[in-house]
Amino acid sequence: MGVTGVKLSEGRALTGDSVHVAQANDSTDGEKHGFIEKIKAYFKESNTEKRHKRFDFSVIGGPHYSSDTKLGLGLVAAGFYRKNIADSLTTPSNVSLYGDISTVGFWLIGVRGDHIFPQDKQRLDYNVYFYSFPRHFWGIGYAAGSEASDYTDYRELYLRASVDYLFRIGRVFYMGPAAEFQRSVAKDITPDNLYRWNGEKLNCTNAGIGFRVQYDSRDNLTAATSGFYCALEQRYFPSFAGNMPKDFGYSELSLRFYRGVWKGGVLAGAYHARLSYGDVPWSQLSTFGGSSTMRGYYEGRFRDKGEMDITFELRQQVYRRNGLAVWAGAGTVFPRFSAMRFRHILPNAGIGYRWEFKSRTNVRVDFGVGRGETAFIFSINEAF
Repeated sequence: MGVTGVKLSEGRALTGDSVHVAQANDSTDGEKHGFIEKIKAYFKESNTEKRHKRFDFSVIGGPHYSSDTKLGLGLVAAGFYRKNIADSLTTPSNVSLYGDISTVGFWLIGVRGDHIFPQDKQRLDYNVYFYSFPRHFWGIGYAAGSEASDYTDYRELYLRASVDYLFRIGRVFYMGPAAEFQRSVAKDITPDNLYRWNGEKLNCTNAGIGFRVQYDSRDNLTAATSGFYCALEQRYFPSFAGNMPKDFGYSELSLRFYRGVWKGGVLAGAYHARLSYGDVPWSQLSTFGGSSTMRGYYEGRFRDKGEMDITFELRQQVYRRNGLAVWAGAGTVFPRFSAMRFRHILPNAGIGYRWEFKSRTNVRVDFGVGRGETAFIFSINEAF
C-alpha cells in the first residue's frame, strides 16, 4: 500500500466512504502482491533446467556502474536449447542477446552463442555486436598507457562479427575454419591529439579467415566446475579484404582449467596470449581489460602487437543461488618478445558476486582493481 493510500484511508475514517477505500486498497494490495509473487516465481523457476522444452529462455536486466561507461542499464536474455530433447547427454546449445546503454552516451547490442550439433559432432561458435562508445585513447605501447590520466577522448563506432565452425575429431578435440569481420571508426578527435594514432587511418575495415584448434573437457560451457580448455586460433587479414595497405594477422592462445577444491568451491585459472604481426591497424592491436581479461583495467588503455595475461579465480557457492568470487592476476603488452620487461608487468585483483540466473548460468557483478584504476562490471556468464 502506498503512502497516499494510507493518508486517504485515515482522512476518511469517520465517513462511510472509508469502508470502500479500504476495500479498494486491499484489492490493490492483492494485485501488487500477486505481481511480486509472479516475479519471484519467474526467477525461482529460471534456474531449473527444463529438459522437456526445446528452448528455455529467460530475461534479466539491471543497473550497473563502471569507470568507463559510468551509470548504465544492462539487459541480457539467455537461452538454452536442444535440437533433440530426448538427447540429455549432449551439452545444450546456448544463446545470449545482450544490450547496454549508459549516461555517457554508450550503447551496445549483440548476440553470442554456441550451437551444438547432434551428439556434439560439430560446434558453431558465434559473436556479433555493435557499439557506440565515447571512450579514451592513450596511444600505442606500454609507455603510452603508463600514465592513467594522460589520454584523449574520442568516439568509437565498432562492429565485430566472428564465427568458428568446429568439427569433433576426438572425444574432446575439435578443429575447424574461422572467419572474422571488423569495422572501427574513430570520431570527434581534437587535432592536437591525432599524434596518438601515429598517423594511422582512423577508419579501419578488416576481414579475415583462419582456423581454430580446440581441446575442451569442461563439464559445462558457461560455468565449468571441472575440466581443461585449450584453444589455438590463427587469423589472416589480406589487404584486399579491407582498407589496410598491407596484410596482417594474429595468433591467439587460451588455456583454462577448472578444479573442485571443497564443497561449493571451484578454483579456475586462465592464461591468454595474443601476438599480432604485419602492418597491424590500431583497432586490431592486442589489448586487455573490460569484462573478461584483467578486469579493473580500462579496455584499450594498454595496446601493442603482443599481450599476455594470467588469472587465478576462486569461486564459492555461499547460499542457494548466491556465490562469491575472488581473483588475482597479472598482464603486460609488448611490441615483440625480446622487448618484454619485468617492470612492465601489471597487477590485477578483484572480488565479485554471483547469482545463478539460470541453471549453470551466472549473473556476475565484479569489482576489479588495476594499477591506478578500478572498475565495476555487470555481465552474464563467468569471465572465463
